[in-house]
Amino acid sequence: MNAIITVVGSDKVGIIAKVTAFLAEHSINVVDITQTILSGNFVMMMMVSLDSSDITIDQLRDEMNKSGKEMGVEINIMSEKVFSAMHRV
Repeated sequence: MNAIITVVGSDKVGIIAKVTAFLAEHSINVVDITQTILSGNFVMMMMVSLDSSDITIDQLRDEMNKSGKEMGVEINIMSEKVFSAMHRV
């Protein structure tokens, strides 16, 4: 199963490192990633594979919410299927 993770907030050192380190600890593979800075705001979107993960998407969502609060960014996670259905024309 794939999921889409978005991270938005004020730019600061270590955002990518903290998010990807957590993913690696739980055997979650980053399939695709893009990030940019828009008017001083950090914006990242990544597709990840949960096929080998040792946690569920709900557990991932809970842990990423905690981590996001600690970093001062907003992290959202949704199933790729839900994301695709929401953005279908």
